[in-house]
Amino acid sequence: MAYLVARETEADLAGGPSAQGGEPPRRSPLSRALGHFGDWLRLHQKLIRRVQWVVVFAYLLLVAVPAFLPLPERTAHIWTNLTLFAQFAFWGVWWPFVLLSMVLVGRTWCGVFCPEGALTEMVSRHGRGLAVPRWVTWKFWPFVAFVCTTIYGQMISVYQYPKPALLILGGSTAGAIGIGYLYGRNKRVWCRYLCPVNGVFGLLAKLAPVHFRVDEEAWSRSRHAHNAGVRRVNCAPLVPLRLMKGNHDCHMCGRCSGFRDAIELAPRSPNQEIVEVAGAAPKPVETLLIVFGLMGVAAGAFHWGASPWYVEIKQDLATWLIDSGVMWPLQASAPWWIFTNYPDVNDQLTLLDGAVLIFYIAATAVAIGALVSACLYGATRSLGAYASERYHHLAQSLIPIAACGVFLGLSMTTVSLLRAEGVSFAFLSLLRAGLLGGAALWSIVLAWRIAGRWTKSPLRRFAATAGAGLAASIGVFSWALLFWIW
Repeated sequence: MAYLVARETEADLAGGPSAQGGEPPRRSPLSRALGHFGDWLRLHQKLIRRVQWVVVFAYLLLVAVPAFLPLPERTAHIWTNLTLFAQFAFWGVWWPFVLLSMVLVGRTWCGVFCPEGALTEMVSRHGRGLAVPRWVTWKFWPFVAFVCTTIYGQMISVYQYPKPALLILGGSTAGAIGIGYLYGRNKRVWCRYLCPVNGVFGLLAKLAPVHFRVDEEAWSRSRHAHNAGVRRVNCAPLVPLRLMKGNHDCHMCGRCSGFRDAIELAPRSPNQEIVEVAGAAPKPVETLLIVFGLMGVAAGAFHWGASPWYVEIKQDLATWLIDSGVMWPLQASAPWWIFTNYPDVNDQLTLLDGAVLIFYIAATAVAIGALVSACLYGATRSLGAYASERYHHLAQSLIPIAACGVFLGLSMTTVSLLRAEGVSFAFLSLLRAGLLGGAALWSIVLAWRIAGRWTKSPLRRFAATAGAGLAASIGVFSWALLFWIW
């Protein structure tokens, strides 16, 4: 259905004149510079496609080649071993800073660099072009895909070994190509609905200080003028351009820049989309992804390896199994594509290890998610009678602390690999504390402004902000456990 709407919108955009008349408003130098850059992106789509193919080649080199090489020896270094270099480049630099780029420049990675996006769109040009089925557009895919890939990645140690990386990332790329071949024409159906990180990227992009702004008045003037010559715009991620209000779905590719003299790349407050837009059309799947996904599942996934609770649960279960005469869960190990199994480097997960790992991540997600949900419920009730719109809107205030936690978790790989090379980090703890504190403060500011849109009472507004702030503090504490307490 969404695909049909997008096609109708695109057809509607195909006819009609450019906006005419009226003195253009004065713009700041930053606004003019961004507007020119947006136009530059539109005018250099061939260059962008060449860049995408370079990224595709680098992606294949870093992900595919190491899977067919022997594991590095203990004396190997990043600069002497391709497998270690690929691990550092991909998990230590690429992924953490792709996440950071979402907060800084929106989903520019998706529209300009992403290899999966480029491949699925390219294949769709020559594919079957079928209508998108309803199962593809299921609204809870962003949450389910994130949870499944995160847990499975921990089961097979995706950050440590090249074969699991090829299995998960290669599987995702194969899915992108297959969906591109079957559905859509010149579209990114995979990116819009099924990409495992689509939901996360969309949430983080809401914080970006730039966006493609749609001027509704200019659009209306263009629709009612009588000049011909309005160009077609292929919005690959299926965004209805006239209704676009933020960065969540926009891939920042620049193809629509200048369209009908109504769309341009422009600066904005990093709080604007969450405070002013998110409350108009609340999405429960985003609340699930923030509260139980980014704050819960992600925390459990990065915690378990250092958690004394994980060790205690495993030891208690092992003792009980031994006392019961059941030994096979302690001795058996699954293939590497089910649970980590690399005996040559003394790294194996028994069936008990794997089962406790899954339980630990799930239990962490439920515990953190329940506590955060209770705080949000209290914050919502402090604004008056419970309303789901207010609840989901307040949940959006937690995006900064949720995003910060995931970034810090991914950067642990960066730090570990560099420490193995003898690089020291004297201010690492201070930097982590500063990032967590700043993210928590940002979440509190967002909660204050969101509450102000739902009530005029200072007391109710303060109470709602305090509830959301308590939810943010749970996120801070979950990462403090890992970095400073355990």
